[in-house]
Amino acid sequence: MPIDQDAANLPPIPEIRRIGVIGAGQMGTGIAEVAALAGFEVRLLDISQEQLDRALERIDAHLRRRVDKGTLADGEREAALARIRTGTDYESFRDCQLVIEAATEDEAIKRDILKTLIGYVPEDALIATNTSSISITRLGSATNRP
Repeated sequence: MPIDQDAANLPPIPEIRRIGVIGAGQMGTGIAEVAALAGFEVRLLDISQEQLDRALERIDAHLRRRVDKGTLADGEREAALARIRTGTDYESFRDCQLVIEAATEDEAIKRDILKTLIGYVPEDALIATNTSSISITRLGSATNRP
């Protein structure tokens, strides 16, 4: 299979150890939970500390149900929760290799988030968005790495 010349000129993908998630709603909370269970350190960001507290409570409740069903050990639940840090400041993304935007489905909000995010993540960090209806090209144009 021939190598795409554009792909051949891209920088290497960094080893992912820390994942940032923007938005502590249903999608962001789910992404944070799955990433933490997979062993990644997670930085979960939202504009509301109350929303972050509720997100951690939902994750804990979901993991406890898995413990009760016998599909997860309580030590694994505790370890996953310990890997999630929450905050309201983009500064926590300085050491993330991957950041996933999962805010509300509003293009202007997502574009503002991505524009702000660029100032905090390493140059080689991967940036992803969770959207079902907004053009990825338009969102990417809000960054310096579309």
